[in-house]
This record gives sequence, structure tokens and C-alpha cells, in this order.
Amino acid sequence: MERLSGLDATFLYIETPAHHMHVSMVAVFDPSTVAGGYSFDKVRDLIESRLPRIAQFRRRLVRVPFDLHHPVWVEDPDFDLDYHVRRVGVPSPGTLRELCDIAGDFTSRPLDRSKPLWELVVAEGLEGGQVGLLAKVHHSTVDGVSGAELMVHLFDLEPEPAPQEEPQPRPAERIPTDAELVAYAMRSRARQPLLFARALRGTARSLANLARVRRQGEGPGMAAPFTAPRTSFNGSITPHRKVAVANLSLPEIKEVKRSFGTTVNDVVLAICSGALRRYLIRRGELPATPLVAVCPVSVRSQLPEAEGSNQVSAFFTSLATDVSDPVGRLRAIASATRGAKEEHNAIGADMLQNWAEFAAPAVFARASRLYSGMKLADRHRPIHNLVISNVPGPAFPLYLAGARLAMLCPLGPVMEGAGLNITVMSYMDSVDVGLIACRELMPDLWDLANDFVDSMDELEKAAAAQSGETRPAAPAQP
Repeated sequence: MERLSGLDATFLYIETPAHHMHVSMVAVFDPSTVAGGYSFDKVRDLIESRLPRIAQFRRRLVRVPFDLHHPVWVEDPDFDLDYHVRRVGVPSPGTLRELCDIAGDFTSRPLDRSKPLWELVVAEGLEGGQVGLLAKVHHSTVDGVSGAELMVHLFDLEPEPAPQEEPQPRPAERIPTDAELVAYAMRSRARQPLLFARALRGTARSLANLARVRRQGEGPGMAAPFTAPRTSFNGSITPHRKVAVANLSLPEIKEVKRSFGTTVNDVVLAICSGALRRYLIRRGELPATPLVAVCPVSVRSQLPEAEGSNQVSAFFTSLATDVSDPVGRLRAIASATRGAKEEHNAIGADMLQNWAEFAAPAVFARASRLYSGMKLADRHRPIHNLVISNVPGPAFPLYLAGARLAMLCPLGPVMEGAGLNITVMSYMDSVDVGLIACRELMPDLWDLANDFVDSMDELEKAAAAQSGETRPAAPAQP
């Protein structure tokens, strides 16, 4: 039995029927590398063989009576793999659009909290004989880094890996009684006055550091919440999701980075900004002020002894969508993110972790449902416009049951008031972009996905002009 950290539990409390808090994935595999040919049974058998190594796949939630404290994780005594791993057929012609349509429906449905909080769907019938894999895992059990660690256990480095040593059998774990849960909760609660005092001291120190950095800073700092302009995708969300993907070249992104002396993350944000700018201009709604993005940041390396699956923080940054010149936009973003990171570092990696421990289950859950049910996101200025995550992936090929991974697009949760999430992940020489949005707010999400190609192309041309070279135009997305 293991209690959820405050941050892990908060992802449960803020979930509503419209505001799903699972993270998802759209992947494509080439089964031509499978010895003896592909079959669904091979995929299922591989997942079953790896279950002893993946605690997140075996455990389920147990709620504490009267919500006296955060829930606990317990090994599910009634685990049923066939509930969690299913197969579907992709309708003709079997392109990425049809796969993403299935992903949209898949991500529109919440996970069953009476079972381990994950599901996989194997999608057969893609063009060229490829196979799709859709996955969703609740945010309470993984963040970006711990989600990548799941890949280590599920994927292999070669089509036919050497047999792995079988882990020692685990003793069966029983579901604790209500009395045991209450006693465990009360013991944990007894530590909270001390934790609260530490959090207050840490907050005072963080605010002093932030004030110092802002006094000394020369460029723009972190964008403030509630300063984002309203767009058509900023408002109350529904349960329905739309999914689209795009693919970019990592070497070309690195060349832009080298040409202008920025970071890869700055270039990724500039590509997102350029795509959003094109999309909004076409719709006649480009705001005069820049869009504001929230960028999650892993603090796992800074908090090596922190508990819980989620060890993340975030900063707000301007996307400079009001700047027409792509190079000027990139430089503005680089300056904004540099200042935002300095202020984020001044606040400290543990601020969010510390205060999340005091989240009251019943209060948070009711407040979230009230906010969503009354559509309060329509009545105030957006806290931010969207979430953009940049996750570094492996530079070497991965395999699942012998099938070579060809594309991997993560999908983050869509937030109330910000109906678009963009997650970017590098894999070998590619950068795969996963876009997920509230269907009613962004029914034309594929138009934005296609804008990523043009946004990348204008930065490539600017980099070529910087070095005196000429580059061909990028091909259109399917």
C-alpha cells in the first residue's frame, strides 16, 4: 500500500466529466521486423510478460473513508489484462487521419477508477501494413519522465531481445479495511503541521528569490496568469476530443538552433507559435497581444528523494504571436523563456510539490465540478491559452513485440479554459507532434497540424538565408 503524493492526488481531484486527466499516446509500428510475422497475440503476450516490472499497470486506487486523506495505491487482486488491452480495425483507407479519429474517441472517455488507470488499443489495418497503438494512463500515476520510463519496460532495443530474468513473485496484497485506511490517514495527517511550517518557510524564501531575480533581470520575465488574450479555443470544454499529428525533422530544428544561437526548446516553441499565428490569421482572430503558453518542466533531477509519480513544475511564457517576422519571433521567444526559466528557478522546484500536499480531496473535487458545470472559464480572461510540452525521446530505434516503432506522438490533457494541448517528442531523427483539443472548440485541428510544416519551412528558409544557402520547401503533411 502506498499513499498518493499531494500532486498525484490533485490530478484526481480536478478531474470532471468534461476535464479528463489522462495522458495519451498515438504510435505507429512497422511489423515487417517481427520474426514469424505480426499477430495481436504476440503484443498481448509481451505486455503480460512485462506486467511484473510495471507497478503502474498493476495497482488501483482505494479511497480513504470520508476523504480524510489522499487515496492509496493497492495491487489489484482482480486484475484482468483483457480489459486493458484491446484491438480495433482502422477504417479504409487507413491513414493517420483515420487512426487519429479513433484516438479522438478513445481519449474522450475517462478511465474507470475501480481498475488500474490505463488502457491500450492495438489498431490494425493501417496503410502499408503498419499497426497503430493507442494508450492512455492517468496523470496521477505518470508524468512525462515516468511515462518515458514505462517505455523502457514495454519497448525493446532490438526485434528479438535476449530473455529477461524473471522478477521474484510478489506476495498477494489484500485491500485494506476502512479502519486501517482511517488509521493510516490519521498518522499521515499528524505530520502535516510540520510540513505546513516548512512550506511557509520555503515560500517566503522563494518569494524573496523571485523579487531579487526580477530586480536584476534585463529582459522579459515569466508571463503572468490571466494575461492571455481570448481565442476561439479558450473557453469551457466538453468531454469530446479531436486528435491530429505532425512530423518534423530534428536535424533541421537543430540547424535553426545553431543558426540563431537559441535552444531546441526555443525553436519548438517558435514552430508552435508560427503555426498558431497562421491558424488564427486564417480565421481572422489573431490577437494584438501574444498568446501565453504553460510549459511543464520536470524537476525529478532536482528532487531525487521526492515521493510520488509526478515530479513536475511549470512556467508561463509568451509565444510572441504578435511578431510577424519569424526570426524576430524566435528571438522574442528565446528572451521570454530565458527570463521565465530564471524566475522559475528562483521560485524553486519543490514549491508546487509542497503546497499540493495540503489539497483537500472533497473541497478540490467539488470546486472543480462547480467551475466546470457553471462554465466559469467563459466568464473571465484565460489563465493561459494552451499547454506546450517538449519531451526528449530516444535517439535509437525501439521495438514492441518485434515491430519497429515508426512514430510516437504523446498527447497531454486538455484543460478547462484552454482547449488545446501540444506535446512534442523527439525520436531518432524525427520530432513527432501530438495535438489534442476539445472537438467543439477546434473541429479543424488538422488545419493547425498542417500549419506546422509551413512554420518549420519559414524558419528553415531564415536559417538558410543566415548562412547563404538555399533549401527546398518542405512536403505537405498527409
